[in-house]
Amino acid sequence: MVQASGVRGAGRATDARLIGVVSAAHFVSHYYIILLAPLFAFVRADYNVSYTELGLALTAFNVVSATLQTPAGFLVDRLGPRLLLIGGLLLGAGAFAVAGLVDSFWVLVAMFGVAGLANTVYHPGDYALLSHHVAPNRISQAFSIHTFAGMLGSAVAPGTLLLMQSQWGWRGAFLGAAALGFAAAILLAFHRENEVDRAQTRSRQAGTEKPAGWQLLLSAPIMLNLVFFLLFSVSVSGVYNYSVVALNALYATPVTIANAALSAFLLLSSLGVLVGGFIAARTSRHSVVAVLGVIILVAAVMLVGNVDLGSVLLILVMSIGGFFTGVVMPSRDMIVRDITPPGSFGTVFGFVTTGFNIGGVVSPLIFGAIMDHGNPRMVFIVAGVVGLMAIVTVLTLPAPRAQNN
Repeated sequence: MVQASGVRGAGRATDARLIGVVSAAHFVSHYYIILLAPLFAFVRADYNVSYTELGLALTAFNVVSATLQTPAGFLVDRLGPRLLLIGGLLLGAGAFAVAGLVDSFWVLVAMFGVAGLANTVYHPGDYALLSHHVAPNRISQAFSIHTFAGMLGSAVAPGTLLLMQSQWGWRGAFLGAAALGFAAAILLAFHRENEVDRAQTRSRQAGTEKPAGWQLLLSAPIMLNLVFFLLFSVSVSGVYNYSVVALNALYATPVTIANAALSAFLLLSSLGVLVGGFIAARTSRHSVVAVLGVIILVAAVMLVGNVDLGSVLLILVMSIGGFFTGVVMPSRDMIVRDITPPGSFGTVFGFVTTGFNIGGVVSPLIFGAIMDHGNPRMVFIVAGVVGLMAIVTVLTLPAPRAQNN
């Protein structure tokens, strides 16, 4: 009895350490995604380029990420996630260090392309490591902490980058960001499994199937998940990026109030992710959780777009929508894991999370055109309709396959 308790305790401790280092990597990945935005004006002034020209750096990052993330998933399953994740951290940190040290605009654009390549390993590597090594009864909470860490990276990036810029200029901020990536790589490199963890891992991976290829990725369940990630990304991105200007144009909502409502949405999303992890750990009906969460999000968005709620109710309704946006995310990840054959976690997660990248490209085109045509109410209506379309993909998913790992 004592020995069994000790093994369980050791398992919890090693799971916690792994979740910590993987979450640190995810924190860095989101920090790097935000990197240019707070420093845009300083970099543009230094190189005397247009907004469009500097936007090429972001285009390079996103195009490379969207194109190569699925191949990176195949590599994760064949070569191992830990080594590739360390390599991605080092490559991304090195790219931003070079961009900060070399006085060349085109080198900066090229380095953002290299950083986009580094970015391809995070989702497949993170999810593969967690899925293979964390105990099944803790995996949903591992996913929620992992997602929360990414959100936290996005949240702290603007303030810390501007602080470093005020001290050392934008190049110093790039170097500071690079140091963060190198530190995370060192943490992951020094993470070692103990004998208990190795034994548990061998047990979980016993009978692991050979990593599947495109036949698996193009199957109906995986494609439906890709579409869900895409539609959910478009819906939420519409709220993230356009709710402030849409509220101001629609109801003359002061920018300060609209920003407070958006901040509440983002903050409660982070808290919702953690709560969603506990919910997902206590039910196997992840599709039900995802559907109910998206329905509440859609209801909140539609209400905001069709009724002038005033300041207090606006912030309250946006908070509710944000909270349930977060609640959806761990169940969303568990849905993918439940239909993924053992040995293919990197491939599948790398493929379906490409929906984020595609959504990031499509969303500005949709909602920017809506605002250009002077119809701010449609920002919320379209975001809600796209959310309802995402629900359809969940409802049409087949029953999950049994998992033994």
